[in-house]
Amino acid sequence: MRRSIDDALTGDPPDPDRPAVSWMVGLTDDPDVSADGTPRVTLTLEERGGAGTGVVAYLRPDEARRLRAALRAALAEVGEEPGR
Repeated sequence: MRRSIDDALTGDPPDPDRPAVSWMVGLTDDPDVSADGTPRVTLTLEERGGAGTGVVAYLRPDEARRLRAALRAALAEVGEEPGR
């Protein structure tokens, strides 16, 4: 099983020397990724226009929750409502 959850392109980079980035969140149960068969949350980051050249993180559920908590904390730090 492979499933895309959401993806987007970042806005213009703050500096012309920094590339704009594309991100994608998905799911996979690829046995080559998870020896125990546990589905993984995938997070892909690529330079805009660089399809297939990015880095993919295959996150266990506990790792995905830790990332979610970090994003929530970062939003709160900048005064944004973290949401659900």
